[in-house]
Amino acid sequence: MSAPPRVLTVAGSDSGGGAGIQADLKTMLALGVHGMSVLTAVTAQNSLGVQGAWELPVEAVRAQYRSVVDDIGVQAVKTGMLSSAELVEAVADLIAGTDAPAVVDPVGVSKHGDPLLAASALDSVRTRLLPLATVATPNLDEVAQLTGVRVASEGDLRRAARAVLEFGPRWVVIKGGHLTAESEEAVDLLTDGTREHWLRAPRHDNRHTHGTGCTLASAIASELAKGRPVPDAVTTAKRYVTGAIASGFPLGRGIGPVHHAWNLRPPHRAGA
Repeated sequence: MSAPPRVLTVAGSDSGGGAGIQADLKTMLALGVHGMSVLTAVTAQNSLGVQGAWELPVEAVRAQYRSVVDDIGVQAVKTGMLSSAELVEAVADLIAGTDAPAVVDPVGVSKHGDPLLAASALDSVRTRLLPLATVATPNLDEVAQLTGVRVASEGDLRRAARAVLEFGPRWVVIKGGHLTAESEEAVDLLTDGTREHWLRAPRHDNRHTHGTGCTLASAIASELAKGRPVPDAVTTAKRYVTGAIASGFPLGRGIGPVHHAWNLRPPHRAGA
């Protein structure tokens, strides 16, 4: 029996299990790939927010990455929380030496608004990490952090994409889920500057959406590891995340997580 495609996530831990490394590995399992991890930070986090964060030493991050890649190998890499310039630059060097597509989720703030990226690291993300990205997946707050472009309507998504593409990723997904609802659809824009794909899905009335960004980026990486072209990988990932949001559930006293295993539930049988 051959091994499934292998995907490596380089990200922080969410002790509440809804985002970060935990969400990444759940997503990878649900999509049929073998997930591996490089832990960059430990957070004390629950449904109410982030109560603390501790970055791992760069040498620990580098050792984890080399341990996995040099022995097991990877078909895709996904990055998440990289809180300092030193860490961003070390991970960029590692990815530059890895022959696999990279999905960069430039995590800047948590779902609750807690900062997860030092201001001093922003320039390293722009100049070192984004140029290596096969796909970059910023949300609207991260677009504003990185480019200064504020997105107020669907019509601004194209301008935001152009601004991010100037930093060098091959493709960018501008996630429009945080837009004030102009319609009953959640709209994302995928583009490489020439080709555009407008990805639309029903907007679900569910506040339990913790982990959506991590989940989307990991889903894209999983599909790229299977050999799918970028537009197909992102379209499939969007469909998976939409189902996960629809099935999101309450946990704790705040914002609950999306349901990563929604697609693995057995079909309902009449009379069961």
